Amino acid sequence: MTAKASSSPGAVTAKPQQSVDEIADAVRKGDRVALGRAITLIESTRPEDQVRARELLKTLMADTGRAIRIGISGPPGAGKSTLIDQFGLNLIAAGHKVAVLAVDPTSSRTGGSILGDKTRMGRLASETNAFIRPSPAGTSLGGVTKTTRETIAIAEAAGFDVVLVETVGVGQSETAVSNMVDVFVVVAIPGAGDELQGIKRGLLELADIIAVNKADSDNVERANRAATEYRAALHILASGNTAWQPAVLTMSARDNTGLDTLWEKIGECRRSLSEAGVLDDRRAEQAATWMREIFEQRLLAAFKGGRRAAREYQDIEDQVRAGTMSPADGADALAKLVGLKDPE
Repeated sequence: MTAKASSSPGAVTAKPQQSVDEIADAVRKGDRVALGRAITLIESTRPEDQVRARELLKTLMADTGRAIRIGISGPPGAGKSTLIDQFGLNLIAAGHKVAVLAVDPTSSRTGGSILGDKTRMGRLASETNAFIRPSPAGTSLGGVTKTTRETIAIAEAAGFDVVLVETVGVGQSETAVSNMVDVFVVVAIPGAGDELQGIKRGLLELADIIAVNKADSDNVERANRAATEYRAALHILASGNTAWQPAVLTMSARDNTGLDTLWEKIGECRRSLSEAGVLDDRRAEQAATWMREIFEQRLLAAFKGGRRAAREYQDIEDQVRAGTMSPADGADALAKLVGLKDPE
């Protein structure tokens, strides 16, 4: 005799798990709940979720790559969130759908993050054609999370034609940001003493556009002076990209002035790169970089997944921390564990 499922009032029926195809279809239709769940899936560290996340990305890959990807970085206090809030509203008014991937700093001690971007971008968060996804940076360098690339792809598949990636200020390796966007915007502020000391040289070399923010009230003259200094610095650095010379402009996110010019410059930059074939090359290199990063993450995860390897790894790491083994010797010891030989 077959047992029947309990029909008592207190019985709880488990909700069936959505298939990857069902999630993908909902994302394509612009279902915001499905979009959030899809991103949560790719952020999950559970092995079974990672398998489903890879299937989801493979299913949606044909629907990606159509958005304008814009990286926005700059020192703390530059007004990045205020800029994105107003900039996003302007873009929506012009008929665009805007996704904001805002990365919050993670405490190295507690692992906690603020995740307050929806509060700082309150007006934009209330728009139906906007999607704001705050994510903790974790231990990732470059001001982005380990799954930022995947999140960009999911947002594009959901129909967002402008993706803004706000980074954690000036990180240790902003190269990571420029390696996943079409146009890289650095937000600067006037009146902070020596303007060029406020932004690292490496960040200037990566910038496609430098936007001096807070050019309002008594700051207008200082903003213009800062812009002049940045132009001179960029001229000295001489960008190696012949298809586009970095632009410098002033604006005020608070007063909504200069943001139309910023959008025009972003479009001009993207068109110039596209016509010169640089944009296609850049995206191709980004795809290759994405592959290498995924491989490195999986290689390390697989290595640390075995019990013996995990013990050996921890022992070597403890010796490096204690100073009884150099980092280079530690890396050599780890390489020998997996049978890697020194390059000839």
